[in-house]
Amino acid sequence: MVEQSIAYRYDTQLLIEGDDLDEDQINDYFVENFKGDCLLAVGDENLIKIHYHTNEPWLVLEYCRSLGEIFDIVVEDMDRQARGLKG
Repeated sequence: MVEQSIAYRYDTQLLIEGDDLDEDQINDYFVENFKGDCLLAVGDENLIKIHYHTNEPWLVLEYCRSLGEIFDIVVEDMDRQARGLKG
């Protein structure tokens, strides 16, 4: 059995609540400043849902916190999950 390497280990999900949020600007910032994949940044000017695979979830959290209040934060270790362990 060949083990697959996971390029981006942490599945990072959260909600941002704030004023005048712009999903396109947030998306562009992620693409330009973070290494990762599977980006989803959707919502409206008051609430944005983020889903992102990265090796540095703390950077994502720090940036998102600069935009507003963050909550429903989930950071799962996909490498551990792939090995059958709790993520």
